[in-house]
Amino acid sequence: MRSLNTASQPTKPRPEPVAFTRSELTRILSVYGYFVAAGEWRDYAIDHLKDAAVFSIFRHASELPLYRIEKRPALAKKQGAWVVVSMSGAVLKRGHDLAQVLKIFDRQKLKLAT
Repeated sequence: MRSLNTASQPTKPRPEPVAFTRSELTRILSVYGYFVAAGEWRDYAIDHLKDAAVFSIFRHASELPLYRIEKRPALAKKQGAWVVVSMSGAVLKRGHDLAQVLKIFDRQKLKLAT
């Protein structure tokens, strides 16, 4: 009978979840703060998953998110690591640069996107 000695078996390190850097979060919160001040957005949530970091924007805390700003490093060389997704699941903007992706929230463009 073999003994299951877990101490001798190598363990696989858990991959670190994807997270926003301080500068990325500062940029996202700047846009968020502008729309909070305008009374259009009221709440947000941040999720750090194994393959993505997600900043969800809500009009009311009890609703589905209006928008999701996602960082997906696995797509960085293909379509770009950044994506803005609407409530319906439609991809509104995708790219390699966060500043360019966040331009979807310019006043005129936001009215067209909703």
